[in-house]
Amino acid sequence: MDTPWTMNLPSPDTLINRELGILEFQRRVLAQAEDPTVPLLERLRFLCIFSSNMDEFFEVRVAGLKEQILANSTQRSADGLTPRQQYRAVSETAHALVARQYELFNREIIPALAQEGVHFIRRTHWNEAQAAWIRDYFFRELMPVLTPVGLDPAHPFPRVLNKSLNFAVELSGRDAFGRNSGAAVVQAPRALPRVIRMPEEIAGCEYGFVFLSSILHAHVGELFTGMTVEGCYQFRATRNSDLFVDEEETKNLRQALQGELPQRNFGAAVRLEVADNCSPAMAAFLLEQFELGADDLYQENGPVNLVRLMQVPDWVDRPDLKFPPFVPALPTRLGKDDDIFTQIRKGDILLHHPFESFQPVIDFIERAAADPQVLAIRQTVYRTGTDSKLMQALIRAAQSGKEVTVVVELLARFDEEANINWAARLEEAGAHVVYGVVGHKTHAKLALVVRREDGGLRRYAHLGTGNYHARTARLYTDFGLMTCDDTVTADVSSLFTQITGLGKAGKLKRLWQSPFTLHSEVVAAINREAEFAAAGKPAAIVAKMNALLEPQVIAALYAASQAGVKIDLIVRGVCALKPGIAGLSDNIRVRSIVGRFLEHTRIFYFRNGGDEQVYLSSADWMDRNFFRRIETGFPILNPKLKKRVIAEGLKPYLRDNVQAWEMQPDGSYRRRAKRGAKAFCAQTTLLALLAR
Repeated sequence: MDTPWTMNLPSPDTLINRELGILEFQRRVLAQAEDPTVPLLERLRFLCIFSSNMDEFFEVRVAGLKEQILANSTQRSADGLTPRQQYRAVSETAHALVARQYELFNREIIPALAQEGVHFIRRTHWNEAQAAWIRDYFFRELMPVLTPVGLDPAHPFPRVLNKSLNFAVELSGRDAFGRNSGAAVVQAPRALPRVIRMPEEIAGCEYGFVFLSSILHAHVGELFTGMTVEGCYQFRATRNSDLFVDEEETKNLRQALQGELPQRNFGAAVRLEVADNCSPAMAAFLLEQFELGADDLYQENGPVNLVRLMQVPDWVDRPDLKFPPFVPALPTRLGKDDDIFTQIRKGDILLHHPFESFQPVIDFIERAAADPQVLAIRQTVYRTGTDSKLMQALIRAAQSGKEVTVVVELLARFDEEANINWAARLEEAGAHVVYGVVGHKTHAKLALVVRREDGGLRRYAHLGTGNYHARTARLYTDFGLMTCDDTVTADVSSLFTQITGLGKAGKLKRLWQSPFTLHSEVVAAINREAEFAAAGKPAAIVAKMNALLEPQVIAALYAASQAGVKIDLIVRGVCALKPGIAGLSDNIRVRSIVGRFLEHTRIFYFRNGGDEQVYLSSADWMDRNFFRRIETGFPILNPKLKKRVIAEGLKPYLRDNVQAWEMQPDGSYRRRAKRGAKAFCAQTTLLALLAR
């Protein structure tokens, strides 16, 4: 018989749709570009981030819906919608968001930048000198690399790369061979810049830019001598970018992926973007070529590839239009002694990125690679970048004869090519490279060093919530723990043995691990809080993560709320749980923080009858993280560091009234009202507290 604080899985009407929840997050990202208190060039950057996020949403999420529709799937989402119902709702919301994006770009961002001396000069406003410079640029830099394709029986519609910039050209007249097909396609090579900076003396201002699309529009006729250009329209197709690799049947995953990666550029089309002046006839023709319907068409008032403006803020030297610079701090202990192993032996070290430097993590691996007392290094790699100092250190360690084992996740979406390259280089250096466990992505963030000390062996470990990626460590909020605690490092060692070898999973003493114990431990911890509340004792849960979707966890949270547990959830992205519903989730509050840094930490706090539990994790509360990935949750055992995690990772975010959005029961979000209170921004406060 169920106890009063347990319940069955949540019914569909108590859940928010995943796809619509993702779009609600994109709405909050777009709101950063709308916010006049955000520096102007950063507002432009947020517009580009929104574009990039939407690209991935179509490449993966919309592509998945379309595959289900094509297969006539009747499987409903957790909230009870069919694939077609989801697609219709997604299409309506996405069209509205994109329309708002371009309205913001044209009516606010571009005029505001012009007032600050940063001009995007449209072709209708070129003066004689500018037109001459652009004409020369076209013949010198563009025309030699452009290949126009006239459409006729001998020249079928070309294979258009995923997200590439293209131009559909309507023509009249006959060419040298007497052909008059009336249409052509010009593809802009990816090597060409999408924004070109004019010389200051030509632009008439310090920062004058012209769009590649404007130059091609003005001179496309030069590619079709003797014919008349009746219309020229930008277009861009987004394709399904999920890779299909049958891990069960594949003998060499790396080789299989290398063969599959080039096909990502030619998956089934899922979206067509065109300039808003595109003729109805041409739009219909393009939709037909890509086998898309009217709902898949996005007509946009401006460049169809806004994501390529991401570099503009870096090109413009105007600090007053950007976020203030900062220098990540180095923990005091690490500044006193060059021997990082000595410092770790003195006690666990907590790093809070990006406010604190990622350099100690690099130093940890580099020092291990160079230290003759170090016998072995093991590390997981999910995302690390193309110029990683960490990977270079591991290569040096392997070359020097150390036992180096690297678990490389080849199926890290959109990082597959970089990871394949690192895997090859590591193997050439003599490292043991494994690709995890079939059917389970290795998403845990772990590094283990085995060192000979005083006649015995000691293990040192780094465990984190974020990737081993120095660049994103300046952009994402994450925690990392460096420790030589015997039980924790023994667990890390056991986990590596599980991944690289064979055999049944042994019970870990400190770590929670997917796919074996993380889910059950999280649910058990939630249920314990419900038991405390039902017994009339104080009970509380605070959890911070990127996404919350797993139904059993949501059911446990609903039950805990009904038992009287006070629950605060800080969920950056999609949250399927509905807060604040009478009789169901009265005691649950959900908020999202969207700001300068991408919130990426996963922190799980349980009051636990006064013996507070604090876990950091690589995992969100999603089905995939609990059951289809190798993840870890690791406890903060040092009381001082536990207080730090609470004081830095949770309390400021619960207090934030600047960048916080509060989720409503219907899944929408509202900015948290200040109501006369002094403005408090978590990220700004942490910068002032920790960084320099």
